Parts: sequence; structure tokens; C-alpha cells
Amino acid sequence: MSSIAQHVLVLGGTSEARALAAALVADGVPVTSSLAGRVAAPRLPEGTVRVGGFGGPDGLARWLDEHRVTAVVDATHPFAARISASAAAACASTSVPLLRLARPGWRQADGDDWHWVDTLADAAALVPRLGSRAFVTSGRQGLAAFAGVTSVWFLVRCVDPPGPPLPPRAEVLLRRGPYHADDEESLLREHRIDVLVTKDSGGTLTEGKLVAARRLGLPVVVVRRPPRPEVPTVADVEAARTWAATPAR
Repeated sequence: MSSIAQHVLVLGGTSEARALAAALVADGVPVTSSLAGRVAAPRLPEGTVRVGGFGGPDGLARWLDEHRVTAVVDATHPFAARISASAAAACASTSVPLLRLARPGWRQADGDDWHWVDTLADAAALVPRLGSRAFVTSGRQGLAAFAGVTSVWFLVRCVDPPGPPLPPRAEVLLRRGPYHADDEESLLREHRIDVLVTKDSGGTLTEGKLVAARRLGLPVVVVRRPPRPEVPTVADVEAARTWAATPAR
């Protein structure tokens, strides 16, 4: 594949973003990957890497102009709604083509007992009605939503240590995926978990907990994805790779 795009900006530190950056580098396409900087030791993609925010839509628009970006791929986490909104606004104002690379959400299977909610606050309100020992895998951002829940013991898993406030009865487990179903089942049994809380992040790296919950017959509180701007969207890296190297978008 020939190098056609002058400069592709890939937003996000997801596994899909890293795979796309590697593919574009292999194609000879100049690429910069932008990471939010919320993880202390992120897995760095190939190519040029920048860390930190842009300063909103206007700041991103200026960056696109200054660095002669010819295409943007938003491969951020499904719950990173703010940067997606900034990308849509910045690309619209600069006429830079924008593509969303969005991994599909998880699908319920036979035996699942899923309870869908819109926010972490809704999840915190629901958990005491479903169990007394909860496994929270929604990341360290937003744990304050559970800080007022006193009737439930929480096992909280994060990559980096979370800041306060935390639930008053909680144990923090610092681990990085992927997580396999057998290991997840052992973890749930060890801590006598009776309810799982997760965001609908999708993908296979963290799906093992859902398989484990299904095996054990546990209820799962699933936070829906936030709305995103309506932009062209693909679900796989190869489609994004082809788009980024195509002159006519």
C-alpha cells in the first residue's frame, strides 16, 4: 500500500489504535498517535506519540492546521465522549476527514443476567438491590459514584491507583489485562462476589469477566455507552487502515 496521506492523527490508546498505528507505519504512512495521559505507563504505539489534551475543539483544530494533518481516526475508548466531540467539531471546522474506529459492544448470551443503566450513578443505586459483594471493573475514573454506598463491599480493579473518594468498604486490585475467563472465575469465587459492574467497553481483552459471571449465574450491571457524534464509522482496524490511505474520502 502506498503512502498517500501526508499525516494521519490517531486518537486513543486502545488496542485498536495501537494496531492501526502499526499498520500505517508498515504502509509508510506518517502517523501521530495521541494519548490522553491518564495511565502512568501506557503501552506506546509505533510511530510518533504525543501525550495530553489539545485544549478542546479549538486547540485541536489549531494542532491539525499546524501539523498539516490530512486525516483523523478517532480510535478512543468507547466512553471517551469528550475527545470524540472535540474531534468532530475540530475536523468540521478545518475540513479534515474524520473516521471513527469503534469496537462493537458486548452482546448478551444465553444465561446472562444483565441489568443495563445509563450512568455509574445509576449503577451505584442498583448494586445494593442485586448483591452485597460487588466487583467493579469500570476503571478508576468515576469511582466517586460508589462512595456513598455503605451496604456493599467492593473489589475495585484498575490499572493505576484510584484517587478519593472511594467506597468506604473496598479493596483495590491493580492489574492490567488481558483477563482470561478461568482466572476471572477464580477471582470471583475467591472474593465471594455476587454482582459484577462494568461498562460496555466491548472487545475480547476484558470479556472474560462476563463469561465468568455467566458460569456462576451472577447479575451484571452494564453501563451503556454515551452518545457520540454522527461521523463515518468502521468496526475493524483493516477498514480504518484502508480509509486512512485512500485519497478520496
